[in-house]
Amino acid sequence: MIDTNLDNQKDTKQPNLLLITVDQMRFDCLSIMGHPVVETPNLDALASRGILFEHAYSATPSCIPARAAIMTGMGQRSHGRVGYQDKVEWNYAHTIAGELAQAGYHTQCVGKMHVYPARNLCGFHNVVLHDGYLHYNRDKNQTFHGEHYDQVDDYLQWLRRQTDTNSDITDLGLDCNASTVARPWHLPEAMHPTNWCVTESLDFLRRRDPGKPFFLWSSFVRPHSPLDPPQCYLDMYKDLEFPDPPIGDWVDESAALNAAKDPTSSFTNLPKRRLDRARAAYYALITHLDDQIGRLINGLQEYGVLNETLILFTSDHGEMMGDHHYFRKSLPYEGSAKIPFIVFDPGETLGLLAGSRLDSIVELRDIMPTFLEAAGVQIPFTVEGQSVLPLCRGDQTLWRSYIHGEQAYGEKSHHFLTDGREKFIWYSQTGEEQYFDLAADPSEKINAIGCIDKFERIKEWRERLIHELEGREEGFVNNGEWIAGRPISHILKASQLGGIIIT
Repeated sequence: MIDTNLDNQKDTKQPNLLLITVDQMRFDCLSIMGHPVVETPNLDALASRGILFEHAYSATPSCIPARAAIMTGMGQRSHGRVGYQDKVEWNYAHTIAGELAQAGYHTQCVGKMHVYPARNLCGFHNVVLHDGYLHYNRDKNQTFHGEHYDQVDDYLQWLRRQTDTNSDITDLGLDCNASTVARPWHLPEAMHPTNWCVTESLDFLRRRDPGKPFFLWSSFVRPHSPLDPPQCYLDMYKDLEFPDPPIGDWVDESAALNAAKDPTSSFTNLPKRRLDRARAAYYALITHLDDQIGRLINGLQEYGVLNETLILFTSDHGEMMGDHHYFRKSLPYEGSAKIPFIVFDPGETLGLLAGSRLDSIVELRDIMPTFLEAAGVQIPFTVEGQSVLPLCRGDQTLWRSYIHGEQAYGEKSHHFLTDGREKFIWYSQTGEEQYFDLAADPSEKINAIGCIDKFERIKEWRERLIHELEGREEGFVNNGEWIAGRPISHILKASQLGGIIIT
C-alpha cells in the first residue's frame, strides 16, 4: 500500500510521533466515557481536544498477538500470532519503528515490548525494557541464553540500584496474573514501574537527536496485574460503592460459584469484598497512569515539542474485571476485546476535527499506517491496517464494516465479528454461538442467538465468519459449513512470521 498523500507531505516538516500504550485497560475506564467511578482528567483532556474512537478493538486480545498487530500493521492471519505463546522469534520484514528509522526518525521504546529475544530491537534505535513478569525468563530450572530477567530487564536493574541488591518485582507477593487480589505499592511512588516509564521517556526527550523528528513508544505495564497502586491512589477508591458488574443470562452461575477462588482465577464468583478491593486497585492504577501521562505531556511542553507531536493513546487489550464472573483477558467480550483509542494533534497541524467522537471501527493494526501517513512515509505492502487520519479529518473514505477477532485459548478458543453495534461469537472447540445486540445491550447480558426476530441478522453474521475462515489451515470450514473441535495452534504455520511463508 502506498501513501497517496506522500507527494503533498514530503515538503512539510515531519511531526514527532508519540505512541502511549497501557496494558490491560478496559475501553470504558475513562471518565469522559461516562464511567461512574474512574477519574482520568488528563486522558479526558486528550480526548476532548483530539479524536475519541468509540468502537476500537484488539482483534487478538492478549499481549503478544496484540503487539504484533501494533508493530507490523498486519492482521492476525498474516502476522501469525493467534494466541499467547512466548519464545517465538520476532523477525518481521517491516515494523513501525524500522520504517520510521529508515525515514530519518530517531526511534525509542520505553517499557513493555514482549518480543523474542527480549532485547530484539524490532527496528528501534534503542529500547529501555520492562516487560513485567514473563514466566519463561523467570524459570530458574531452565536456561535461555541471554533471556534471564536479571540480564534483560532494565527496570529491575534500576530498582536494585535505588534500593538494595535483593529487590524484585515479586516482593509484594502478588502474581502477575492476579486480577482478583490487591495491595498497595510498598516503595516510594517514584520507584513504581509507571513512574519509571515516564522518567525514562522524559530522559529520551533530553538526549534525543534534535536534528531529527522522533518516534517514542511509551509502553506501560499497568494496569495489568499485579494490582499494586501507590497508597494515595488506592485511598481514592477503596471506600467507594461500585455498581455490580454485568452478569449475562448465558453465564453458568453454579460453575462460577464453585470455581476456584485463587488469585489468578479467570472465572469465579468472587466475594463482593474481594471483588471491590480488586476493582478499587484497578481503577487506582488507571488514575495513577493518568497522572503520569499528564507528567509526560508536561515534559513535551517543557522541551518545546508538544505542538510538533502527534499523540496516539490506546491499550493492547482490556480486562474483564468480574464481568460475567470472568477476569483477565483473551475473551471476545467487550471488557476484554474493546479498548480506548485517542488521537491528539496538539499543534492542530494535520487538519483533524478536534473534539470529535467517531464510531468507525478501528483496531491496533491501524496504528502503523496512521503514523506512517502522518510522517509522509511510504506504507509497506505487508501492512493491512488503514490510516485513521482520513477519518479524523472528516474525509470521505472507504472503511471496513466490521472486524474479525480471535484467540487460541483452549476450550474457550473463539472467533468473533463485530461492527461495534452487534457481535457474533463462535467458540471453535465446542461450537457454541452467541449473538449480542450491542446497541440495545452494551453489557452483553442477553445472548440473542435463538431470537426469531434476529434470525436474518445472525445468518448474515454467520456467513461473514464462514467467509473469514475459509481456507484456514485449521480446517474450520468445509463445503461452506464450519466444523467445531478442529486442532488449533497459537501460531499459524501459513503466516508471514519472519517475513516469509512458514511451511
